[in-house]
Amino acid sequence: MAPSSEPILEVDGLVKHYPLTRGVLFKKQVGAVKAVDGVDFTLGKGETLGIVGESGCGKSTVAKMLCHLERPTAGSIRFKGEDITRLSGRALKAVRRNIQMVFQDPYTSLNPRMTVGDIVAEPYDIHPEAAPKGDRRRRVQELLDVVGLNPEYVNRYPHQFSGGQRQRIGIARGLALRPEVIVADEPVSALDVSVQAQVINLMDRLQSEFDLSYVFIAHDLSIVRHISDRVAVMYLGRIVEIGRDAEIYDHPTHPYTQALLSAVPMPDPEARDRRERIILTGDVPSPTNIPSGCRFRTRCWKAQERCAVEVPALAVPAVFRGTGSLAAHDSACHFAAERQAVTGEGGRRNGPA
Repeated sequence: MAPSSEPILEVDGLVKHYPLTRGVLFKKQVGAVKAVDGVDFTLGKGETLGIVGESGCGKSTVAKMLCHLERPTAGSIRFKGEDITRLSGRALKAVRRNIQMVFQDPYTSLNPRMTVGDIVAEPYDIHPEAAPKGDRRRRVQELLDVVGLNPEYVNRYPHQFSGGQRQRIGIARGLALRPEVIVADEPVSALDVSVQAQVINLMDRLQSEFDLSYVFIAHDLSIVRHISDRVAVMYLGRIVEIGRDAEIYDHPTHPYTQALLSAVPMPDPEARDRRERIILTGDVPSPTNIPSGCRFRTRCWKAQERCAVEVPALAVPAVFRGTGSLAAHDSACHFAAERQAVTGEGGRRNGPA
């Protein structure tokens, strides 16, 4: 489903395979880790696209490819209509200025031997045209003020800050070049719950202030719903369901999404007691040996023979087309449907766990 605003980032058939080799002198490829295996989505200008999924599903690999920290094996990433996957040199440098990243761990993403002023000003050394040398200290202090830190902290070191403050420094560094797209790879997962809310609210405010588009990656479904306009659910290297937040959270049609949402903690004890929990059996398949057909079929209670031989397309299910229902959004399942109280082999439902 395309965003309502003008697309600024278009991802088509994105693939990243890491080769598995054998031998010392004469290495021979014997397989591949299929970290990302055909991802498609569009990011609109001023929009936030949330990407959720289990650990190891390929979310962070997608983030690295968007920022060109990893080169894709196949597929294309178009920024404002230009395919950036094959760029290099000055052309790549110019694009990187417009797509910046906020990393997951604020404790390791900042150089402990550099002051905060040097960390935030480092992008200006790579892109000197963004700020004259004599004006950089003032720019850095303005950025620290924007993210809620004391501008006089420019001479302090990262170890003198808390985790939430360090993540604010990382956000300030990401904003230094005035990018149009920020890729946030689990930016609050390493922070305390109270600090998470502060950082999320900060990013929400900065989006309107700097006219930013976000790709927001997380495994906390409640945080993703709070900040995202649309949500994409990933499983084993592919997007299995994508739509607006209300469509995904209130009308999920893919069994994997339904299982994820059934595990979200609920503060209301009565609602929690009434909820049926979907507990998936089996382990996530190895990305070196992905099941044929639908990759979720080995854990799915709806799986049939068709699922083993035919890869489901990410499209609006035929049963919902033209209905105007919130369930009419893209879902990669042959038997996509809103949640039903039916169980079978591969998953079971029970009360509160």
